[in-house]
Amino acid sequence: MSRVNGENAPPEQPIQGQPIQGQPTPDQPTAEQFFRTMVTMEIVEKSLTRLSQSGDLRGSLHLAQGQEAVPAGACAALNKDDYLTATYRGHGYVLAKGCDLEAVLAEVLGRSTGLCHGYGGKMHLFDASHGLLGTNGIVAGGIGTAAGAALAAKIDGNGRVALTVFGDGAINQGHAHECFNMAALYKLPAIFLCENNLYAEMTPLDRSHGNTNLTERIGSYGIATTQVDGNDPVAVFQTMTEAVARARKGEGPTFIEAHTYRTIGHYQADPGTAYRTQEEIDEWRSKNPVARYQAMLGDKGDAIRAEVEEHVESIIKKVLSSPLPTWDSALVGGAK
Repeated sequence: MSRVNGENAPPEQPIQGQPIQGQPTPDQPTAEQFFRTMVTMEIVEKSLTRLSQSGDLRGSLHLAQGQEAVPAGACAALNKDDYLTATYRGHGYVLAKGCDLEAVLAEVLGRSTGLCHGYGGKMHLFDASHGLLGTNGIVAGGIGTAAGAALAAKIDGNGRVALTVFGDGAINQGHAHECFNMAALYKLPAIFLCENNLYAEMTPLDRSHGNTNLTERIGSYGIATTQVDGNDPVAVFQTMTEAVARARKGEGPTFIEAHTYRTIGHYQADPGTAYRTQEEIDEWRSKNPVARYQAMLGDKGDAIRAEVEEHVESIIKKVLSSPLPTWDSALVGGAK
């Protein structure tokens, strides 16, 4: 998966994981559930792009189109009270974790009805009722929070695990390595999920990493490591399920490298073609998990998409008419 001669081709075969066989058990998501989660992320992002273009949403907007399978599969393996931290591109994880869509959109749009009453904005989403300890605008910033939550879970013996999500660029942050070492040393119930989309913002993997084998680097701490096809939600779910089971049994942390690709720019004004070829982008788009699942589900997939589009649009209309936070409430406000 390293960048060779300027070309980043998607894997021809899944790196790990097999489709769910036979009838799913109660704790196994179905194809329809995966698709509903992924298409919700896609439709929300396209709606936010439109709101950004119209001026209803201000500031940078970081999108994750093409990467929907990773949050869909990962969060399906977690319990509601398990901890989660994610990046400034983490609204997909927030939705996949089960946070209320209206409250999430209200926060992104800076309304007082949002998760944090409009004070956190699109980069800083928090919902303790769903174990969400924050998305974070600082690269690798959420890793320490998750490590602390995992330590608390171990001390309390409550069986909770902590998932932290970050990009390949975060691997070069010294803070992250302190957390990897601590998690290994104390066998913390932590899961480190790296979305390796081959670019840290606009920097190719091999221009920022002396060793592009990320699992080899993190494995040196004594952490169990694995790789997974990040465009396959079933494979991600199965890999996460194994990591969660290890963590709950007290066997320590797991580092998961999910190979995926952001088919859109780093933020809404970035066309994404100054540092990538159009051929590379198009090849990865052919592996888009949302499109593949919709094709697989046929008419049912079309119906789900139409239902979600109508639902998201109705919520956005409601949110846009919601009140903005006031200066007075900022002194007494706080996250729910």
